[in-house]
Amino acid sequence: MNILGISAFYHDSAASLVSDGRIVAAAQEERFTRKKHDSSFPKHAIEYCLREGGIQSEELDLVAFYEKPFLKFERLIETYLNYVPRGFKSFFEAIPVWLKEKLWLKELIANELNYKGKIIFPEHHESHAASAFYPSPFKEAVILTLDGVGEWTTASIGVGEGNRFKFLSEIRFPHSLGLLYSAFTYYVGFKVNSGEYKVMGLAPYGEPKFKDLILKELIDLKEDGSFQLNMKYFAYCTDLKMINKNFEKLLGGPPRKPESPLTQRDMDLARSIQEVTEEVMLRMSQHAYQLTKKKNLCLAGGVALNCVGNGRILRDGPFERIWVQPAAGDAGGALGAALLAWYQYLGNERNVNEKKDSLQGSYLGPEFDNNTVRQYLDKNRISYKELSSQELVEQIADFIAEGKVIGWFQGRMEFGPRALGARSILGDARLPEMQTQMNLKIKFREGFRPFAPSVIKERCSDYFDASIESPYMVFTFPVKEEVRTNGSGSDNGLFGIEKLKCVRSSIPAVTHVDYSARIQSVSREDNPLYYDLIERFGEKYNCPVLINTSFNVRGEPIVCTPEDAYRCFMGTNIDYLVIGNFLIEKNSEVPFEFAGTGRQQFERD
Repeated sequence: MNILGISAFYHDSAASLVSDGRIVAAAQEERFTRKKHDSSFPKHAIEYCLREGGIQSEELDLVAFYEKPFLKFERLIETYLNYVPRGFKSFFEAIPVWLKEKLWLKELIANELNYKGKIIFPEHHESHAASAFYPSPFKEAVILTLDGVGEWTTASIGVGEGNRFKFLSEIRFPHSLGLLYSAFTYYVGFKVNSGEYKVMGLAPYGEPKFKDLILKELIDLKEDGSFQLNMKYFAYCTDLKMINKNFEKLLGGPPRKPESPLTQRDMDLARSIQEVTEEVMLRMSQHAYQLTKKKNLCLAGGVALNCVGNGRILRDGPFERIWVQPAAGDAGGALGAALLAWYQYLGNERNVNEKKDSLQGSYLGPEFDNNTVRQYLDKNRISYKELSSQELVEQIADFIAEGKVIGWFQGRMEFGPRALGARSILGDARLPEMQTQMNLKIKFREGFRPFAPSVIKERCSDYFDASIESPYMVFTFPVKEEVRTNGSGSDNGLFGIEKLKCVRSSIPAVTHVDYSARIQSVSREDNPLYYDLIERFGEKYNCPVLINTSFNVRGEPIVCTPEDAYRCFMGTNIDYLVIGNFLIEKNSEVPFEFAGTGRQQFERD
């Protein structure tokens, strides 16, 4: 039984293939088109999934689209009617694509796939819930979904048992934690549906000076985590922007212009909305526990990518175990739709390994064997050394210790927004200057952005106060006191971005200014070569921790193919590129004109 899951037409389109309940493949469309957050019909991702499954589209037994288009259209129409005559412009711009394309999804899917079988349309938050519960290692769990908006739902509490789940309560549009966070993302000068993680990274540089104002004027938050937004301040119901003049007046000025210098006020705004978001997440999770008394929690939806909020629930919430879908946003909806079809729609039994989730490390994308890589390198006359896996681990460990930056391309590409050691850029976490160097010279992005550490799971507790394994970078944990170089520390009178100058631990390049880190605990089972590299680095240099950031530059998706990797390598200051068993040195290559957007944007800035 082959089931194809699809998400499309908002942001982060994706496809997945589930065969007899096993997750065969999943990938975002952006990785193939090289268009970040691509929202178009995921034909390339679908082609990959079918190829990975060894089937043609005619052999599919069922197709599941991640939301109900007619219900979403109902929300669109009803919202505009409630605000008439305001919003006519945005209504006028939205209607043509609905009438021409989005309302005819069944025909579009059938035509694109040459498929004549059944197509089902679960609700948006059903797909989110399924993406979290079904791959989790829990037989039963509370399910919490939080995002901008699906059809009507913006947050839900559900409970899963065996092969089924049901919703117990929900919050409906226009009241949305995701949209509130996005409003501040816009106000602080970042791009909505893209820059929210920048706000999260900026927050520790500020103070929560606006938190009380937000709670007093913008959101009416109840003890059970339910809330209402004061729509007097928001424009997203009627306009093509998030906020209005009332919002600007309340907070004392217009939005920050994109790419302009960050001020302490911007940092304080980021800290304030982050703390409000954490409070909503914590209260909602506590209420969910009171409703169900379940010991396990599953999280999905775009807000579940807020790893600081997830960490707060883990530390201060009532649950014994938490599992977060790493592709928590709309991309993960494609996987959730397919799994929901297999378990809930078709009623198949669910067998759970309570020690291990079924996501296979989230390594669900394309893979390129050594023969394919060699052909690409030879065809393009690229010089390389071919090494055994053991030689590769020894050599790369030494290069990293010398302060070199490595492009690391191995195995199947990750599904979701995090690089997990398959499409990664690696560096030495012990070097204080590495964060700034990699941000500005390699990633071409803002210098305040923190980097994540990869650590072998057996040594995780030596460096971090981590209560659970974190293979997917979906939690932040404190760096242990004994690893810190100035205790709980002062910033020596430094404020704002200047805090970056303070060395906080023996792994300063991955220690954020609040002594936190978004860790990846690496197991040999999930990624043996990456594990061996970190382990060997630890053996030789007494530090089983590496910087791990995604293999891309600002404005581009994570690399997918060897060609993508080579282009990124030659357009940045990465010193060495490893693809499979092949090592490529920058100095041996002729100059290469990088065609991507990230460096061009950085240089314009």
